[in-house]
Amino acid sequence: METQKPSISPLRQRMIEDMRMRKFGEKTQYQYVRAVRQFAKYLGRSPETASVEELRNYQLHLVDHGTSPASLNAAICGLKFFFGITLDRPEAMAKMKPVHLPRKLPDILSPDEVKRLIAAAGNLKHQTAPAYATGLRVNEVVHLKVSDIDSQRYVHDLARGAKSINPVAQA
Repeated sequence: METQKPSISPLRQRMIEDMRMRKFGEKTQYQYVRAVRQFAKYLGRSPETASVEELRNYQLHLVDHGTSPASLNAAICGLKFFFGITLDRPEAMAKMKPVHLPRKLPDILSPDEVKRLIAAAGNLKHQTAPAYATGLRVNEVVHLKVSDIDSQRYVHDLARGAKSINPVAQA
C-alpha cells in the first residue's frame, strides 16, 4: 500500500525552493511557511492576492489577539520573505513593521551571593566557573589582580577592555 504525500501548491513549492536556495534552516522554513499559511487562513483566499492594507490589517489582528512581540516579528519575517522574494512584491510589506522586543535585564548577584555560590562549589574547577562565565581566558584569570577589578561596578579592566565579572550579567 502506497502512502500519498499531501499535494503542495505551486506557490508554496516555489517559496520552499526560494528558501532552500538561500540555505534557510528547516525550522526557519517551517516558520515562514506557517506564517503564510496563517495569513491565508485569515484572508480566506490565496495570500498572493493580498493588498497592502490587508497585510496591515493582519498585523493589527495579530496585535489585538495578544500575539507576543517575538511571534509577531516571526510572522512579519515570513510574510516579508514571501512577498519580497517569492512574489517579487516587496512594496506589499511597506506598512508591516517589526515591533520592539522588550529586553529583560539579568539579576545581578550581590558580593555575598557570589561568595556563597563559590563556597558551595565542591572543587577548584567549579569554583572558577564564575570567572570563566565572565569571558576571561584562563591566562587572564590566573593573572587577575584585585586592583584589576572595579568592585563598585563588578567589571574587570584588562587589555581587552572592561568586562562584567558577574556571571549572571553575562548570561
